[in-house]
Parts: sequence; C-alpha cells; structure tokens
Amino acid sequence: MKISGFTIIRNAIQNDYPIVEAITSILPVVDEMLVSVGHSDDDTLSLIRAIPSDKIRIVESEWDMSLRAGGRVLAVETDNALKQISPDTDWAFYIQGDEVVHEKYHQAILDSCERYVDDRRVEALLFDYLHFYGTYDYVGDSRKWYRREIRIIRNENKLENPQISAFRDAQGFRKGRTKLNVKHSGAAVYHYGWVKSPVQMKTKMKNVSRFWNDDKEWEKILKSEDFFDYGEFDSLKLFEGTHPAVMKERIARQTWKVQLDTSKKKFRLKDALLYWFEKKTGRRLFEFRNYRFV
Repeated sequence: MKISGFTIIRNAIQNDYPIVEAITSILPVVDEMLVSVGHSDDDTLSLIRAIPSDKIRIVESEWDMSLRAGGRVLAVETDNALKQISPDTDWAFYIQGDEVVHEKYHQAILDSCERYVDDRRVEALLFDYLHFYGTYDYVGDSRKWYRREIRIIRNENKLENPQISAFRDAQGFRKGRTKLNVKHSGAAVYHYGWVKSPVQMKTKMKNVSRFWNDDKEWEKILKSEDFFDYGEFDSLKLFEGTHPAVMKERIARQTWKVQLDTSKKKFRLKDALLYWFEKKTGRRLFEFRNYRFV
C-alpha cells in the first residue's frame, strides 16, 4: 500500500500559515509529499525547501486569479497538485496550509488505509475537525464550524478517466456533483486558521478575502480597521487536550492575549435550540454533509 500526501500553498509567510507544521505532521504517514507552491509575494518557496525530508517533492505553479470567485482557484490548484502524485499511489492524503494532524492518530490512519484499500466501495476517508479560535486554548463548538471532512481519497490517476476532484473551494472532494462514499479514518484534523494575533488575523483576511468576495466587497474589507475582533463569536469551549508535537514551537511563540468568555452564547432562537439538542444527544440536525457513509 502506498500513500501520497499533497498540498498547495502561496504566501505562507505573509499570511502566517503553519504550513511547515502541516506538512511535517503527516510525513510519518505518507510515502511521498507533493507540495505545489504558488508564485508568492514572500519567500514561501525557500520555507518549503528548508523542510528536512527526502519525501518532499516540490512543484511550482502560477495561480490564475481570474478564477478566484468562490475560491475556485483553490480547487483548480488542488486538482493540479493531485494529478502530480505518483500514479502507483493507492491513497492521496490532502492537507491544507492551516491544518495539522496529531501524532496520536498516525497509526489509526494507517490502519484505516490498510483496512479499506481493497474495498472499492470506499472512495475516501473522513476526519473529525477541531477548529481553534483566537488562541490555542479555545475551539468553536457551534454549527458554524463543520464537524467532519474528507482528507484522504482513493487515487484515480491510474484510471483513464479519473473523476474525483476538489469541490467548490477545495474544502472537500466529490465526483462531479456526486458525494463520495466514505468510512471514518479514526482521526481528527486540528484547524488553526483562526489562531493569529488580532493584527495578523486581519492582515490575512485582507489578503485572502478576495478569493470569496467580489472586488467591491473586497475593497470594503481592505478599508476596514487593522484589528480583528475575536469577541464576535457565537459559542466556544475551552480546549482540554494536547496539541500536536509539531506545534510546540509555534505555540511557544504566541505573544498576544485574547480572553474570551466561553459561558456567553450568542444565538438566534432557532440556533440556540439546535445547539441545545446537539449537546444533549450528540446529533446535529439538518447538517450539511459533503459525503455519504457506506
């Protein structure tokens, strides 16, 4: 069985992406790691080249910003990266630049890949998500945060007509409009995209919001203040676990303090009732699922 990791990245330094940690976190699981580096306004390419691993293979790309509406360019670049993994790979492990996998899940991931490699009904493996917010101490626990998403897909490069591709802005994968058949990987992804200083968070938003907004809306964001208000949340809880080991140095470098009151809930009545039901039963009613279990 062979597993290939793949990711895309652009302007990692400028936007403070934990891309080194993201890549490093899955290296023990994969046999190769394809990193597609978009031409950047910073030294992202050197950052990736400095990662000490002979598993990493770097390709360079030029992002077509005319496709930025709805984040479409992210899906295009993800698909292009996927096409460049080794054709004899069985599973393709996708990781985004602000996602990290805890080492405690490595064996579970390998076991799941081995278990389903010959089961052609299984097209992908699903991961739980922890979405950190503000600092490394808080995670979102409301319906606004997606609970699960596909991160390992069956490699179809060996087929004449591969069909699995990135969906919308590459949050997940589908075959055209058809959802993929999945089994759970037994693992979780730690998402750190909302953990930055208030100034750095706003800088990132100004840089990347053009992928999801038209020019007029983007201009409004560019003209907004240079400080992100982390107080605008609906529901959070304190994180009680441990972070991936690869995050140790980054967490130690945190210089900002954000104190958030997890007892405060800011819901409309409908969302409050749905939140209450989920906490009581563990079931999320009317949940959007970009996959289907088999």
